[in-house]
Amino acid sequence: MRDTLNHAILALALFIATYAVNLQAPLYAVYAENSQVGAMAVTVAFAAYVTGLMPTLILLGGASDRIGRRVPIAMALCLCVGGTALLAMVPTWPALVTTRFILGVSTGFATTAGTAYMAELSGQDKTRQATLLVTSATSLGFGGGALATGFSLSLQGTSTAPTSFLALFVVAPVLVFAVLALPRADSPTKVPMVRLPVFPKNTWKYGVALAMAWSTTGTTIAVVPLQLEEQDLGGTGLVVFLAIFVGFLSQPLAKKLSNDVALNTGFLLVPLGYLILLFGVWTQSIRFILAGTAITSSASYGFTYLASLSEFAARAPDNRARAAAGLFVYAYVGFSLPTIASGALADQVGLLISMSVFAAILVTMTLAVIRLGSARVCVAFDHTIDDNPSSVPTADISVSRTDSCRTHSKVQTFNQID
Repeated sequence: MRDTLNHAILALALFIATYAVNLQAPLYAVYAENSQVGAMAVTVAFAAYVTGLMPTLILLGGASDRIGRRVPIAMALCLCVGGTALLAMVPTWPALVTTRFILGVSTGFATTAGTAYMAELSGQDKTRQATLLVTSATSLGFGGGALATGFSLSLQGTSTAPTSFLALFVVAPVLVFAVLALPRADSPTKVPMVRLPVFPKNTWKYGVALAMAWSTTGTTIAVVPLQLEEQDLGGTGLVVFLAIFVGFLSQPLAKKLSNDVALNTGFLLVPLGYLILLFGVWTQSIRFILAGTAITSSASYGFTYLASLSEFAARAPDNRARAAAGLFVYAYVGFSLPTIASGALADQVGLLISMSVFAAILVTMTLAVIRLGSARVCVAFDHTIDDNPSSVPTADISVSRTDSCRTHSKVQTFNQID
C-alpha cells in the first residue's frame, strides 16, 4: 500500500510539472496580440522553453545522482508556479519568453530525476513498468494543461488567469512537501554536479526517431493554433491536447510490443498523421486536423516515446538520469529547431506553405533513417559472419549484394550419397 502511494505521489508530481508546460498554449494568440507580434515571435517564445531545458539536460541532467532525486523534483514544481504566476500577472510576449525559459529548466529537472527515481522505487526487474508510469504521467501532463486552459476559457471567457492556472497554484505547493517526504530510494554519490548526458551505444535510431516525432508535436502546438485562429475554426485547446493525449492512450499497446516493433510503428504513423493534418489545414477541415493530430500523437507520446525511453534506460542501468537527459536532448532539438524554422518561414510565405515544406522534409528524413538503420543492421551481420563464421548454423553461406544493403541467404547443402 505504501509503495503504491509513493508511486502515485511521484507520478502526480511529474504530471503537474509537465501540466504547466503547455498550460498557456491556448492563449498564444492573446499574448501575440497584446505585444503586436507575428508567427515568428510566437514560435521563438515557444522555443524559449528549450533554451532553458537544453543547458539543464546537458549540464545538470545528472545532478540528482549527487543531491538525490527528491530535491530536483521539488525545485521543478516551484519553478512551474513561479513561471506561470509571472505570465498571469504580465500577459505579454516578453513574459511568455521568460516563462517558457523557466518551464524548460523545470522540465529538465523533473524528467531526469523523475525517470531515475521511478525506476528505483519500482525495482531493478520492473524498469519497463516504471518507464510506462513516467511516460503516462508526462504525456497526460503535456496534453492536460492545454486542454484544461481551453476548457476554462470556454466556461469563463477570455482571461489571462484562467481557472487552470489557479489549479496549478493550489496543487503544486502541496506536492512539493509530499515529494520531499517520499522515501530515499537512491544512494547519492560524490560525483561532479555538472555531468554530461549519456548516449548509450546503439540507441541513435531511437533518439533520432523521437526527435522527428516531437518535431511534429512542436509544430502542431506552436503553428497550428495560429492557423486555426486565422481560419476561425476554434479547437486550439483540443488540438494541443490530442497532440499529446492520444499518445498516452497508445502506451498500453506499445508496452506489449518489443522496442523495435514499437519504433517502426512510430516511423509509419508520424508522417502519415502529419500529412492528414496538413490536408485538414489546406481544406479548412477541423475533422482532418484533429485526426492527423491524433495519429501523430500516438507515435510522439506513445509508440516512439515509450520505446525510446525504455531502450535508453535499459542500456544504461547505472546512469538512468543521464541517459534520460541524453534522450531528451534528441527530443527537444527536434521539438524546437523545426518549430522556429517553420515560424520564420510562415512569416515569409504563409503558414500553409511552411507546413508543406516541413511535411516534405519529414517524409524524406523518415525514409533516410529507415534506410540507414537497415544498412547498419546488414553491415553488423556481415561483421558477425566474417569474425565468427561458426556462429551461423549452416554449412554454406552465400551473400548477395544489392545497391543499398547486403542481403544474406543461408543455404544448407547436403553431400550426395553415392
